[in-house]
Amino acid sequence: MTDIDIGPDIQRPPKELIERLKGISAATAAGELSRLGIRNPHITGPVSFKPGKHVVGPALTLQFMPRREDLHATGEYAGPERQKHRHVLYHAQPGDVVVVDARGDMNSGVFGEMMLTYFAGKGGAGVVIDGCIRDFPHAKELDIGLWLRGVTPNFHVQTNIFPHAVNVPIACGGVLVMPGDIIIADDDGAVVVPIKLAPELAERASAKHEWEDFTRLRLSQGGDLRKYYPLNDEARIEYEEWKKAQR
Repeated sequence: MTDIDIGPDIQRPPKELIERLKGISAATAAGELSRLGIRNPHITGPVSFKPGKHVVGPALTLQFMPRREDLHATGEYAGPERQKHRHVLYHAQPGDVVVVDARGDMNSGVFGEMMLTYFAGKGGAGVVIDGCIRDFPHAKELDIGLWLRGVTPNFHVQTNIFPHAVNVPIACGGVLVMPGDIIIADDDGAVVVPIKLAPELAERASAKHEWEDFTRLRLSQGGDLRKYYPLNDEARIEYEEWKKAQR
């Protein structure tokens, strides 16, 4: 494919763990991770540009740094270092999520239509970028999630950043993202799930999802918010009976 070093690959979590997390929303993940001691798992800044899209997958990471004219040649194809934004895509496998520290730059199009088409063709699930993409009218038609700060007509070498490293720890939207961390993203935003906490998150979220179904039902029937959210002792007994009846 290429004789250029494209950087290390990631260690992906077991597929069955990803499947267990697929029914979990970003909001539920953020809440439960907070209770597990993660102060802020939400990647702040990027928002969904594909309403209704929900993805769960391991993170491929791309780090940008400030550009300095004495060190960096001009022109998008001026050398291997200038193409590292492509390198992260070469690692893509079905279900992966590319997470980019683009330093919040609102003038740099990290990816355009062709590279995102390539990523989608490899089965990529989505991108989370603390910055922008270009060619949005075409990119939005692709079957991938897009969590972005915005869009721009510029490509990245027209502006102030350059791609520095692939699959290294990055800071994206104020959150540390390790290569291989699990990303849960939907209309509420993107949340980083540390691998070590993912199994416990799956257990907690499953239980929460079940009692929230009961709570939602009771509230829709006019139930007292103070009784059903969260469940008080009386409501907990009622919930256990409801759960037995469902089974």
